[in-house]
Amino acid sequence: MSVSILRRIATPKKALTGIAVAAATAGMALSAAPAHAASGASPSQAQAIAKKMIPDAAQYNAFSKIVQHESGWDIDATNPSSGAYGLVQALPGNKMATAGSDWKTNAQTQIKWGLDYMKSRYGSPVGAWNFWQANGWY
Repeated sequence: MSVSILRRIATPKKALTGIAVAAATAGMALSAAPAHAASGASPSQAQAIAKKMIPDAAQYNAFSKIVQHESGWDIDATNPSSGAYGLVQALPGNKMATAGSDWKTNAQTQIKWGLDYMKSRYGSPVGAWNFWQANGWY
């Protein structure tokens, strides 16, 4: 075989190897990223779900302010120091299983649990927000 034929064969192999390495690297980068796409709702979807579940504007606004402060409407939010989880930062997060087994990935389940918690402890989301304003937590 001549050198020119070997170069023609080697060049496509190098290109294919480079593409394979790039694809593998991209795959590793994607698998290392947070799994937000696998979760049940984006922040705007979670807000829309909450609006449907909380028809009273004052109660929704209070709930929304708490959730914005606690998780930024990220259903996967996890507090690295306490382990609190989800939209309403339940501690421990698995408490929300009382509202549904899909508590890790379902915004509606997290909202339901959060509303029940706020009603039982503070009377309403407005009561929870008043407490949050005074204490920086609820």
